[in-house]
Amino acid sequence: MNESEDFELLFSYGTLQDHEVQVSTFGRSLKGERDALPEYRQITFGPYLNVQFTGHQSDRVEGTRFEVTGAELEEADVYEATADYKRIQVQLTSGRFAWVYLNKE
Repeated sequence: MNESEDFELLFSYGTLQDHEVQVSTFGRSLKGERDALPEYRQITFGPYLNVQFTGHQSDRVEGTRFEVTGAELEEADVYEATADYKRIQVQLTSGRFAWVYLNKE
């Protein structure tokens, strides 16, 4: 990724943290930092991991916050579409805003 290139933040609590998935989806290994999604809990929806808003301060989902380009974010949309997810923007424990995928229902 070029230093002057704009990037988006993408929070992953599942398979996008996996190096092989990153390379097959984005053609590279992503740069990321550990972070957490407050007031959500991790659930299983069918065969997939998911998160659900609870509003409880004690709930949080651990994961990784990645820097991706706008084009890579669109590639992530295609990857996650197979799992019937939607993308929303959330505020992480770090205070940073990032995109995250959760079930459409």
